[in-house]
Amino acid sequence: MTPEPGGRSRLAVVSALGVVEILAWGSSFYLPAILAGPVADSTGWPLAGIVGGLTLGLLVAAFASPHVGAAIQRHGGRPVLALAACLLAAGLVTLALAPVLPVYLAGWLLLGLGMACGLYDPAFATLARLYGAAARPAITTLTLWGGFASTVCWPLSAFLVAQTGWRGACLAYAALHLLVTLPLALLFVPPAPALATTTDAHRADRPLSARERRVFLLFAGVLVLGGAIMSLVSVHLIALLQTRGVALASAVSYGALIGPAQVGARIVEMALKGRHHPLWTLTAAFGLVALGLALLAGGVPGPGLWLVLYGGGNGIYSIARGTVPLALFGPDRYPLLAGRLARPGLIAQALAPPAGAFVLTQAGAGPLWGLLLACALVNLGLIGALWRTRSPSTAPLGA
Repeated sequence: MTPEPGGRSRLAVVSALGVVEILAWGSSFYLPAILAGPVADSTGWPLAGIVGGLTLGLLVAAFASPHVGAAIQRHGGRPVLALAACLLAAGLVTLALAPVLPVYLAGWLLLGLGMACGLYDPAFATLARLYGAAARPAITTLTLWGGFASTVCWPLSAFLVAQTGWRGACLAYAALHLLVTLPLALLFVPPAPALATTTDAHRADRPLSARERRVFLLFAGVLVLGGAIMSLVSVHLIALLQTRGVALASAVSYGALIGPAQVGARIVEMALKGRHHPLWTLTAAFGLVALGLALLAGGVPGPGLWLVLYGGGNGIYSIARGTVPLALFGPDRYPLLAGRLARPGLIAQALAPPAGAFVLTQAGAGPLWGLLLACALVNLGLIGALWRTRSPSTAPLGA
């Protein structure tokens, strides 16, 4: 295998980043799903406050993300990913030692900074700085790794809670970041190529043209609605299915189909080897999401199949999040723009679940299904506008 920047093969770099992503997602975004109940049982803290830690962390990540993108633009991803491991470890230790809820929430402030430095967007930006316009296959492969985060970490979290309690589980994840994630970032992620000339730096920092600004705003809108849909479904799916008369055990089984569908769709995208423009991936993603949600909202029999459609769209949406900006804006400014684009999507992910809970309790499941479907359809409209306003200097759109 041909060595890449820093003497590391691309496979080694992406594999190391894949492990980093599994542990980063599993010990932050996916953590409350398993730990919230045990934390409430052992402390007596209100469940809303415990789960609200993730909302707080996502908001912190949102406001930090542009600064993270600028840091990756200047210094590459290795120091940022190493910092992510340290911040995540510090946040988890704070959770484990928290005597009162405010200290627990302070731990989520640190976890939010760690998420800003260590989840998909900084990892994608790292790959773009390393491989430039050729980063698309690496980004696609990395999402395949990331798709196993809940599959690996939910059972691991449950095992750790059973063996050591929720505080011990947090300490175990902190140790994994210091002993696994941090060394992987330092040893396997090579330094980014330097911006050798002032021309390079100017090209990276130049302002967006009027056309590029329209494209940026349209894609930011896609990320806002996409983030809202994904977080609403992840939090409220079981309740929504139960309102349709689906038993709890069946609803959980149907929901479990989303993960394999995501991974399967990403494998299909990998098999196509980037022969199509990433906007086709984005279009297919929200076509599947809209179709799946429409069938679910309509109460059509066979919810498991419709969730497979939704999960497949969700899976390749994660790829499009990383590859569309690379194609539309090029690699020179990718880290800067990826950091800016991450902010609105993270804010939507943070605020959508409580808004969805309000709609569900005040108006019922029907309006919430309608809201999900409306968001998906509006996103298809935004994607159509992206096709019309993309920069003519970007890569050709054919196969």
